[in-house]
Amino acid sequence: MARFEMNEMSAMGGEAKADVLCEMGLMYAAGRGGCEMNLVTAHKWLNIAAIKGCERAAALRADLVECMTKAQLAQALREAREWMTMH
Repeated sequence: MARFEMNEMSAMGGEAKADVLCEMGLMYAAGRGGCEMNLVTAHKWLNIAAIKGCERAAALRADLVECMTKAQLAQALREAREWMTMH
């Protein structure tokens, strides 16, 4: 599901991309839309969306951190950095 959305994002503007990334983060945070709940992946997508200018994602990311361990947060930050490097 997420891979399909990522392919469609290439035709969108920056703000729309950030909104889609935010929605992906929410899908993983809540375990909906065919995604299993995964706080690390949720934080990764919310972090990327926040970097791309989505204020909602930044607020949701801050809330999510309260439920994560330091190890999970470190992993999420690494994954976001790797994704940003490749895209």
